[in-house]
Amino acid sequence: MKMINVFEMLKTAAVNYALYRQTRNEIANLPADIALDLGIYPGDAERLARESVYGKAA
Repeated sequence: MKMINVFEMLKTAAVNYALYRQTRNEIANLPADIALDLGIYPGDAERLARESVYGKAA
C-alpha cells in the first residue's frame, strides 16, 4: 500500500512541475502590452507560476 502512495506522490509532483513550467513560460512570453495591461512583469514569471501551482508559502 505504501508504494502506491509513493507513486501517487511522484505522479502528482510531476504533474505540478509540468504545470509550473507551462505557466512560467506563458507568463514570461506574454507580449509587453498585454503584460502591462494585466499588471504583470514578465521577470516575475517564476514567482507567479510557483505561487499559482504550489501556493503562496511554497
